[in-house]
Amino acid sequence: MTFDLSRLDTVQLVPLTPFSADGSHILTDEFAAFAKWQYDSGMRVFIPGAGTGEFHSLSAQEVATCVSTVRSAVGPDAVVIAPIGMGVGHSIEIGKKAIDAGADALLVMSPVHPYLSDSGLLDYFEALMTALPLPFLAYKKGAAPSDQLLLELAQTGRLVGVKYAVNEVDSVTRFIQTGRGTVGVYCGTAERFAPFFHLAGATGYTSGAGNICPRLTLAMHAALKNGNYPQAMDYLKTIRPIEDYRARSGDSYNIGMLKAAMKLAGRNFGPVRPPQRQLTTTEIHEVETLLQPILAAESALAGG
Repeated sequence: MTFDLSRLDTVQLVPLTPFSADGSHILTDEFAAFAKWQYDSGMRVFIPGAGTGEFHSLSAQEVATCVSTVRSAVGPDAVVIAPIGMGVGHSIEIGKKAIDAGADALLVMSPVHPYLSDSGLLDYFEALMTALPLPFLAYKKGAAPSDQLLLELAQTGRLVGVKYAVNEVDSVTRFIQTGRGTVGVYCGTAERFAPFFHLAGATGYTSGAGNICPRLTLAMHAALKNGNYPQAMDYLKTIRPIEDYRARSGDSYNIGMLKAAMKLAGRNFGPVRPPQRQLTTTEIHEVETLLQPILAAESALAGG
């Protein structure tokens, strides 16, 4: 099994999932049009239906619908990664549907089970890897799975990348140095931390803000890749109000803020599903104010 890891050395967009007004179903036409706009803006890696796409409120079929919708809307040079997770059976069901939908790889979402251990997680990964033939990435948000387990899985050749979402630069530096040449490592905590992970050796990062300003975040990544850190930090300064707002109250504004911003920017992606936070009228006005300079900078990069 071969997978060109260099294709992931960029911004990895986690697109929002557009729902009907009552939240009951996915608006596939709107989603396809949005994915094409993102692709035309330069985005080449998509992780539809993942965390910012409300993975934990989606059925297996809905995740597959997200994958197939994006796959049909973007070019063949785009990478579409499907999220899988929670129970083994549920994960395998999603994975099989996602393969049929055209996924290029699978992202094992951070485990939410109680009583986690490397021993149990090894069994979990092995069950998934036995059942599903695609390359795997892992989403690390805490102590489990450990760095050591991820490096052991990478040695098998099946785990090709890690979305590293623990903001400990020394730990990620050691992980990258140990796994160099074996596993790709990507900043899983988006633009605020991407420059520091990049210095440690991460080659890309996942983004939710890219739903609003794809050209800005792609320009930031290009500056990092070219070693122009002052320019990258200037781009981050522009994007950062989105990320700071999303991080409020234990990151509970993560999705609701972006959906409000999308509507203000002219794309109504419907409500978030419970238990995600709905924004108040006052909060929506706050988002509208912070969004104006970001949309102006995005428009300037688009030549508008």
